[in-house]
Amino acid sequence: MTNDKILVLGASDNINRTSYSAIKLLLNRGLQVSAIGQKKGTVDSIQVHEEIQTNQTADIVSIFLSAKKQKKYYDYILSLKPKKIVFNPGTENPELEFLAQKNHIQIIKGCTIALLINGLW
Repeated sequence: MTNDKILVLGASDNINRTSYSAIKLLLNRGLQVSAIGQKKGTVDSIQVHEEIQTNQTADIVSIFLSAKKQKKYYDYILSLKPKKIVFNPGTENPELEFLAQKNHIQIIKGCTIALLINGLW
């Protein structure tokens, strides 16, 4: 996993948000992180973008958005051709899960932080 590029979708620079803690942990593990959120911000050295980054790649997409807010990102996520999509608690989305599986993308339902700490990801 050390060379994986991780996209945090639903990122926030609010220290009280789980996505903020996840970005910090991913960075502490030496992973390449990019972030898209509802508003611009910065988490350590990572710029949180409001807009889709067209020149981006991602091996893993970690989602921190409700199913309703994910809909506008479906095509973008699938275009990245990630190996895995992590649906953090509260972000489960049968529609996107179905699309991902059709595109041979592994689905993980779990907390990014817990998965990293427990060595399950």
